Amino acid sequence: MAEVQRLKDADERKSGANWKRWGPYLSERQWGTVREDYSPNGECWDYFPHDHARKRAYRWGEDGLLGITDRECRLCFCLALWNGKDSILKERLFGLTGPQGNHGEDCKENYYYLDSSPTHSYMKALYKYPQSEYPYAKLEQEARDRSVTDPEFELEDSGAFNEKRYWDVFAEYAKNTPNDILCRITVANRGPDTATIHVLPQLFYRNTWIWGCDHEGCTLKPKMSLGKDGKVACSHESLGKFTLVVDDAPDGTRPNILFTENETNMEELYKVEHYTKFARDGFHRYVVKGEKEAVDSRGRGTKCAPHYTVEVPSREQVTLRVRFYANEEDPKAPYFGEGFDKIFEDRIQETNVFYNEIIPAEKETKEYEMSRQAYASLLWTKQFYHYIVRNWLFGDKDTPTPPESRLSGRNADWKHLFNRDVVSMPDKWEYPWYASWDLAFHMIPFARVDPFFAKEQLLLFLREWYMAPNGQMPAYEFAFDDVNPPVHAWAVFRVFKMTGKRGERDRVFLAKCFHKLLLNFTWWVNRKDPEGRNIFSGGFLGLDNIGVFDRSRPLPTGGHLEQADGTAWVAFFCIVMLDIALELAITDPAYEDMASKFFEHFVAILDAMNAMAGGGGLWDEKEGFYYDVLRVEHCTQPLRIRSLVGLVPLFATLTIEEEWIDKLPGFKKRLEWFMKHRPELSQHLNFMTVLDGPNAGKGRQLLGIPSRKNLKKVLEYMLDEKEFLSDFGIRSLSKVHKDKPFRFHADNTEYRVDYVPAESNTEMFGGNSNWRGPIWLCMNYLLVESLERYDYFYGDTFKVECPTGSGNMMRLKNVAKVICQRMVNLFLPDENGRRPCHGDNKMYTEDEDWKDLILFYEFFHGDNGRGCGASHQTGWTAVITACLEKTMTKL
Repeated sequence: MAEVQRLKDADERKSGANWKRWGPYLSERQWGTVREDYSPNGECWDYFPHDHARKRAYRWGEDGLLGITDRECRLCFCLALWNGKDSILKERLFGLTGPQGNHGEDCKENYYYLDSSPTHSYMKALYKYPQSEYPYAKLEQEARDRSVTDPEFELEDSGAFNEKRYWDVFAEYAKNTPNDILCRITVANRGPDTATIHVLPQLFYRNTWIWGCDHEGCTLKPKMSLGKDGKVACSHESLGKFTLVVDDAPDGTRPNILFTENETNMEELYKVEHYTKFARDGFHRYVVKGEKEAVDSRGRGTKCAPHYTVEVPSREQVTLRVRFYANEEDPKAPYFGEGFDKIFEDRIQETNVFYNEIIPAEKETKEYEMSRQAYASLLWTKQFYHYIVRNWLFGDKDTPTPPESRLSGRNADWKHLFNRDVVSMPDKWEYPWYASWDLAFHMIPFARVDPFFAKEQLLLFLREWYMAPNGQMPAYEFAFDDVNPPVHAWAVFRVFKMTGKRGERDRVFLAKCFHKLLLNFTWWVNRKDPEGRNIFSGGFLGLDNIGVFDRSRPLPTGGHLEQADGTAWVAFFCIVMLDIALELAITDPAYEDMASKFFEHFVAILDAMNAMAGGGGLWDEKEGFYYDVLRVEHCTQPLRIRSLVGLVPLFATLTIEEEWIDKLPGFKKRLEWFMKHRPELSQHLNFMTVLDGPNAGKGRQLLGIPSRKNLKKVLEYMLDEKEFLSDFGIRSLSKVHKDKPFRFHADNTEYRVDYVPAESNTEMFGGNSNWRGPIWLCMNYLLVESLERYDYFYGDTFKVECPTGSGNMMRLKNVAKVICQRMVNLFLPDENGRRPCHGDNKMYTEDEDWKDLILFYEFFHGDNGRGCGASHQTGWTAVITACLEKTMTKL
């Protein structure tokens, strides 16, 4: 297959085969980020607002509408649009800031990632642009008028799409060669009347020359200039020479090519003169304001765009074509016409062939289309991420010195961090910065389509310019010190197994990761087990508001929390490290000692967790569930909130085959000693003889936190539709708390946890996510895998009711499949065409131009499945592709 060969050539770094050099690496939002914030107190939303983005050069990146860039974000291409009515040129997506939104930051645009091959040799995306004036002020006012208990006011609610008066703007990209990029922009008038639109396909250099910096990536000022032949010559000291060519407008006229500089408009923003009068907002001023002097009539600068003004009749469309290429890969004239379109046809066909092999569903089925859009969205969320903390803290030579307060503020302890890479983002608008535990989940679907990239990303976060010297992994730019669940080791081992057949897997990758993960594990043990009792804290652990208190802050009662999830996460980390050590020990006996170490450590954690809560453990025998325990001096109190916190202990399970143990004499000897001399701990292990199949007569050891009896009790809660089990997966909080909220009193203040199935009703952690009821696919996926591992050990001897009380007894692998199907149903249309993820929005049900579009949200309503939070969080929500695979396997 052509795309498979391109991947292979790119990964082997063959000469002339740099197929991944260009991709969707341009952020959807650079304004309002921490890395662009030079304020004294870390007020990033205020320091660089949306209104400044069109006027002010970014220090650490770039953004744009449906754009692409090279892997170092030197030369960028994106769209700019004007409907003749907006107050500003539409160059980037708009949304509310964290303080503005009634549920935190929130993008107020409608855009969709429709397709992408893994090498980005073909890509397609859609932006829906209103023909009426964009309601910036109304969106902000509505949010101000609403509380956290009110629904969000969306662009659709403003009437912007009434009578279908909007444009569908499709951006397609195809690569002829690695550095010959074809761009096809299709503008469809969905409205009832003829309408006019201005389209400016922008090509510009990221500003890397004005700061006075001297680190890698700082350059001399590049150049663009218009030649007599109508081509734009582009020259950059490290990227080399490129040429932009533009096609005629649909009416046969040549578009005027505008030029300006990607420089801050110093005069307007700061009332000071600059070395050039041409600024970043030149096209906005020229097109919207009519300021002809805002662009450089000499035809030179660092930012250019052909200016197309097209009139399109009702329900018709026009197509615009541009192309840019490295001079050494000049395809020669004619640059457009049949040859141009043939390249698109070929790349589309090759992309189809690739996914037909990857996706298990039949072509043209609703399941296939869902999976195809999920992969497209996953691939589009790659982004060039640039943040050098030392330079950010101390400032650049030719810029004002940052406030001294920053040296003891945000990320001040991460001076070693040097990020300048293409990284998989959670959501390129709402979260245009990596989150380390999100990224681990991203790599599961990535391993299916681009194994090399998946392994490369996992290794990257363990490198010394990411990981702290003490072994801590960076969380995210808002606070690198925050503690995320330790899922990196799990992702490493899953990707290792997914990307090769047994005996052909990448053991070098696994060993490299293992050595660095040892540092991270040691950091966890030293920092999060304050009393050395194998009971761990950890803070909020990515589950934001799941607890009755903000778990990242000092408790109002004093003391500390002994966390069921924190302890179980470390147990999970520990057991995965054991599994990796056993795998590596097969070919290198040096790893047997490490396997023994992780085995004994896991059993110690298991023993500590399963002690009765009153005896220092986290298991509540009376209720049959795991709970956090509040410890103040010598007093303890379980916090009986039934939430995912009590389900995380299910993740830590592993079956060890006797046949495998026999191959490792050192580990076997230590295991036998442990079983004989530590009976108080070895009692927690389960042994079973395999009765049939190729391993009949062989023994198996099960390592898992809950005993068989306790597992059954926890699953009784989890599979109860009155508690955790929803029509669309497992809720993050039991529905029992809807009528029975958990209450806790301290210092004359009541703290409570209610079942809240959708957006948060508190402002804890900014209020833009909620773990008190909604369905989170990442955690559901870990539960599914855990059930499959338990089933591998127990087999037909262990069945539970699913749902609880139904009388329908199932093996655990079948329960896992039921949960997967419920999650998949979030995105599939029912008999009326309604997809639960879109809630009751009738446009997605009734309108031909909307009904096939899917958004992969951050989390989902615990009762009806409506998508909530970030609308393009296809990072970890892309695990739905793996869930679909599981639903299509035979039981």
